[in-house]
Amino acid sequence: MEFTERKRWLFLGLPFTFTKYTVKEDIITVDTGFFRTVENDCYMYKVQDVQHSATLGEKIFGLGTVICFTGDTTHPQLVLSHIKNSREIKDFILEYSEKARLKRRTVNMLDIGSGDIDDIDDAE
Repeated sequence: MEFTERKRWLFLGLPFTFTKYTVKEDIITVDTGFFRTVENDCYMYKVQDVQHSATLGEKIFGLGTVICFTGDTTHPQLVLSHIKNSREIKDFILEYSEKARLKRRTVNMLDIGSGDIDDIDDAE
């Protein structure tokens, strides 16, 4: 599955910008520019968390913004601004980033300080 969206103006949600986002199962690509085109990629396994937001203007025109928090050096916060189908794209990125991390065995586990049995015995 693949999503291809263009960054849009908030005015009527018209796609008059030169930024294109392509989200595939293994990579996110951002193409920007008209005279000088820059293509930037981020592998899906580097996406650590995803946030969706929508301002009132974006809601009126059916748009949203997806922010990907990544371990990528060029884009620590990869922002997909003013795009249609933003919720579906956010869910897609969440699902496939987890699958990519499991596939590459780069899953990050957090220690939330639950304590150990020995720590409880020492406290008594």
